[in-house]
Amino acid sequence: MKKSAVKKSARVSAKPRSTATKPATSAAKRRSPTVSKRHPAKKTLPEQPTPSAEVVTDGRPRCHWARNDRLMCEYHDHEWGRPERDSRALWEKLILDGFQAGLSWITILRKREAFRRAYRGFDPEVVAKFTAADVKRLLNDAEIIRSRTKIEASIGSAKAYLAMQAAGEDFSKFVWSFVNDQPIQETRRAPADVPAKTPLSEKVSAELKKRGFKFVGPVIVYAWLQAVGVVNDHVVTCFCHDSNLVG
Repeated sequence: MKKSAVKKSARVSAKPRSTATKPATSAAKRRSPTVSKRHPAKKTLPEQPTPSAEVVTDGRPRCHWARNDRLMCEYHDHEWGRPERDSRALWEKLILDGFQAGLSWITILRKREAFRRAYRGFDPEVVAKFTAADVKRLLNDAEIIRSRTKIEASIGSAKAYLAMQAAGEDFSKFVWSFVNDQPIQETRRAPADVPAKTPLSEKVSAELKKRGFKFVGPVIVYAWLQAVGVVNDHVVTCFCHDSNLVG
């Protein structure tokens, strides 16, 4: 009788141990979705600019991304889509678009003047000579995007730019040769009509990579081609669309 009582007592005492493991298991299951939320899959495309300043209310029709932020509006009205033919300026915009990768353009736009100071006016001859000390200086500059990969890529792209120049290949002529020196005039009617990349951007991207440029994938390159006016991608209802028809 005593042995039976001991066995029964052992079975009773074993139950709490088995039930104690269940809450831990279910808690682990509950925690797993939280981990995935903290580390979402990266989007292929940069996010659209987020409104962050005063709303523009002058009544003129604009592309959707320029309507809710004064700085973005000024950039849209006076720069974006305007044909750029200066080689140095084209290179600067390409580098800034590379820094935009994974970020919104408004982030870069707000930091652009800081970038220009840090990069000594985006002179390719100066940037190509940046040393490890300059990389460290840039990594410690809180006013710019502090990505070692992007910083080192920008220095390499300055060297690639100079190599083209030394070989007699003008950067502006190189860029505009893909469109026979005339901007492509698109007739997009809505944001959904604007692609992330095109056969043109894929071709330009491939040629830039051959020459040693980095952070020049077809999506980044298409954003750059739009910005420098090689492609006029203002929607047709935007007041800037027709004003950019002449290249």
